[in-house]
Amino acid sequence: MKDFHFQSLHDPIQPLVLEFMGERITWDGAYAVIKTGPGKTGQALAGVEKVCKTLDPAFPFRYAFADEEYQKLYNGERTVSKLSDSFAVLAIFISCLGLLGLAMFTAEQRRKEIGVRKVIGARVGNIVAMLSKDMIKMVVLSAIIATPIAWLVMERWLQNFAYRTSIDWWIFMLAGVVAVVIALATISYQAVKAARTNPVTSLRSE
Repeated sequence: MKDFHFQSLHDPIQPLVLEFMGERITWDGAYAVIKTGPGKTGQALAGVEKVCKTLDPAFPFRYAFADEEYQKLYNGERTVSKLSDSFAVLAIFISCLGLLGLAMFTAEQRRKEIGVRKVIGARVGNIVAMLSKDMIKMVVLSAIIATPIAWLVMERWLQNFAYRTSIDWWIFMLAGVVAVVIALATISYQAVKAARTNPVTSLRSE
């Protein structure tokens, strides 16, 4: 028969001998692999248990599902995945709070400048672009710095697998685009609010 994976993908395919024991079969340490039809698992288990009790009433009937056993091989990866997702969401939330605070601070610092620009004819889009430009530059710079670090970490993690996928460049490009979109969505409200402020209010002496 062809080689197949009977361990996790961390390990290469190992040599395996499958022996048909026929009449020499013993129950000590023996396993029976059974394939059931769709929706007939319960019926199959009841039938196998009945056969086992008939052959040897003292034999403890135990069973496990192959898909669940294979899933156990990747419990560590699933745990890491859940933790990574949780920390990623938390990091994005904190970053958005920081960007929002920076946008509010920048709009307040440039309040009079925004008022003057509106008086001389600047549109809302121009002011929003002015307020967003510097912060988007920082996000893009952060993505450029983070990309090689992320690639190195992922590449080292994939080294734990004998069979692994390759890391495509578009994944990092997509991550950078998503980061820029999240940044724009975070600061756009504050930027539009500052751009629509009455210039008289902005230029009024305090």
